[in-house]
Amino acid sequence: MNTELIVRSSSDAVDFALLKDGKLTELHKDEDDNNFSVGDIFLAKIRKPVTGLNAAFVDVGYEKDAFLHYHDLGPQLSSMLKFIKLIRAGKLRDYSLKNFPFEKDIDKNGSINDVVKANQSILVQIVKEPISTKGPRISSELSLAGRYLVMVPFSDRVSVSQKIASKKEKDRLIRLVKSIKPKGFGVIIRTVAEGKKVAELDKDLQNLMTKWSSLCKKIYKAPHPSKVLVELNRASSILRDVFNDSFTGIHVDDGELHDQIKDYLLEIAPEKASIVKHYTGSVPIFERFGIERQIKTSFGRTVSMSKGAYLVIEHTEALHVIDVNSGNRSNKAKNQEDTALEVNLLAASEIARQLRLRDMGGIIVVDFIDMTRGDHRRKLYDHLREEMKDDRAKHKILPPSKFGLVQITRQRVRPEMNIKTSEENPSVNGKEVEAPIVLIDKINTDLERILTGPHKNKGLVLNAHPFIAAYLTKGFPSIRSKWFLDHKKWVKVQPRDAYTYLEYRFKDKDGKTIR
Repeated sequence: MNTELIVRSSSDAVDFALLKDGKLTELHKDEDDNNFSVGDIFLAKIRKPVTGLNAAFVDVGYEKDAFLHYHDLGPQLSSMLKFIKLIRAGKLRDYSLKNFPFEKDIDKNGSINDVVKANQSILVQIVKEPISTKGPRISSELSLAGRYLVMVPFSDRVSVSQKIASKKEKDRLIRLVKSIKPKGFGVIIRTVAEGKKVAELDKDLQNLMTKWSSLCKKIYKAPHPSKVLVELNRASSILRDVFNDSFTGIHVDDGELHDQIKDYLLEIAPEKASIVKHYTGSVPIFERFGIERQIKTSFGRTVSMSKGAYLVIEHTEALHVIDVNSGNRSNKAKNQEDTALEVNLLAASEIARQLRLRDMGGIIVVDFIDMTRGDHRRKLYDHLREEMKDDRAKHKILPPSKFGLVQITRQRVRPEMNIKTSEENPSVNGKEVEAPIVLIDKINTDLERILTGPHKNKGLVLNAHPFIAAYLTKGFPSIRSKWFLDHKKWVKVQPRDAYTYLEYRFKDKDGKTIR
């Protein structure tokens, strides 16, 4: 599989598109005014504990106070509060924790009023960005993420990613990390550490220790609230989390950003630094790599798939609902059950992509096509889990219910990616319709359905607005020529002046409307 990262820079934001074999799988936006990114650490002040919620509201500088639940305090809260107090008073200059006397762990079932009080200084980390009307969600159990390791101050635990399957490899990594781990710090071993040597792990750990020292130096005279650690820029954090040997290209249209990404890649994978390219073409970079078209066709209410099947995605206040439809797909399988399985497997792959692409979180309910056989339901469940295994967001998938519904929960730490796919209709003032680029994909989908249905052997005529007709027939090779190569069927395209801009109809040779 070939993986590419396409980076588009503008005056106020940077867009990142992750392509796998040319197909858009993730889309991220890094805005200049986003001061509360996941991973940022703040020196903040407790505004007030709330007994009924067993939580505290914390001033981190956002218009609404951040929410800190008792269970997000971390067991070593008392040690951390003492550490901050000593630094603020100028009594502690050694930030390594090797000689720092730890306090007793707080009670895991205790009360918020027993451990924090109003106006108290505290270090907190953003775990969920502000979404809708809610302020950021925070934790005082800090973690500093590196390429191979995650370092947890005020802890002594070493754990390893469950995605590393080999027990022998897990034991090796734990043994290596325990030999290099500084006292007073816990370590989580990431999946990408599999097979790495101790020198690489030690270098990563030393970088994290440098980051920790830099954070601590800022605490001494920092005002409340203030950001004491900035998470990596989005480009570097994406590369840190997803970069692997499958990457074949990183294309950037901004010279300064190109240099930053190349420098970061020289640190984590110097042998791959040559894949970073500065794009200077006259065609916008997202159009050059076919991303704009994929964005327009992937973010609408209806998402087309191959062979005529499609998804309908609805968003409500409580949850997301996805309906799987087979469309006018011909039944080439032996029976309806096999067709349902084939469409469901296709839909599962697309749903896994859509969840990552839109960054959908919370509760997602998928209504797959009903299947009566238990082994088919199991196959669908296993396939969906396999497709979602590369999803970095924490998620859980329940087996299909007796009604054919699959329930998914997926962690939401950022606002959902929502891109408008409709445009003003030039034929009707004040009304919006789906963009013309989406229309072409709809025509393609309808044609595919017709050519796999009962009308496949009849003459086919497409009536469309003159602009659309010209778009389909002009140039070499034209879209109509590609239809002929793909389907071995010639479609006659007739312009119709009376049609609105986005109106079209498929007819048979006798003039009867098919779609």
